[in-house]
Amino acid sequence: MARERFGRVVVAEAAKAYDVAEEMANVIFSGGTVVMPNDTSYLLGCDPYDYEAIDRVYAAMGRPDHRPLTMHVATAQEFLEYARDNPLAIHAAKRLLPAPVIVLIRKPAFISDELAAGLDTLAFRVPDDPFARALLERCGPIAGTTANPRGGPRYLGGSDRSMLPPADLLVEHGPTRYNIESSIVDLSGNHARLLREGAVSEARLTELLGPIERPTIKVRASLDFAQEKQ
Repeated sequence: MARERFGRVVVAEAAKAYDVAEEMANVIFSGGTVVMPNDTSYLLGCDPYDYEAIDRVYAAMGRPDHRPLTMHVATAQEFLEYARDNPLAIHAAKRLLPAPVIVLIRKPAFISDELAAGLDTLAFRVPDDPFARALLERCGPIAGTTANPRGGPRYLGGSDRSMLPPADLLVEHGPTRYNIESSIVDLSGNHARLLREGAVSEARLTELLGPIERPTIKVRASLDFAQEKQ
């Protein structure tokens, strides 16, 4: 079944990280799609500037056109290449990232409206997982979305792969670091706003970022982000 859903499956624990990253780069840079581990879930992603590949991600997930993908980058410094004129983003890059958090910023002028699904904001991830960041260092940025079915079970690695969307490559790396969804913080305005409380609690975000506006949607069960940020 894996061969039917995926062009190839790489078990990362049985291979060198460099070799995994090189194989993934070959797929991404040739217009393919990849299911790879993130810190809170596996993601389905592709080259953010290859619009045919983006279409394949949307089709594989059955994702509505008005819901943009998230940009995944390897480092806080890389994230700042998209947000240099945003004081809130600069502060978050210093104090918070990497973290199991989605941050929203104003869409940079050089990012296409298609990638942002016509919105004036763009979401970013700098995952709190060394292996995911190593892959992104070689292959990123990657535009993607969680590979779990909406409202369905989370893929924990090494289990029933039939829940995952089809892709050219699956990078198998076992369970994700966090067993909870990411928090979402909007940094596109004058004040940080918490849109979803997840792996990083509102209290921890306030400690790291300063005053933050109250959630605007239902707060999820939270788990404090244990790693200290200086």
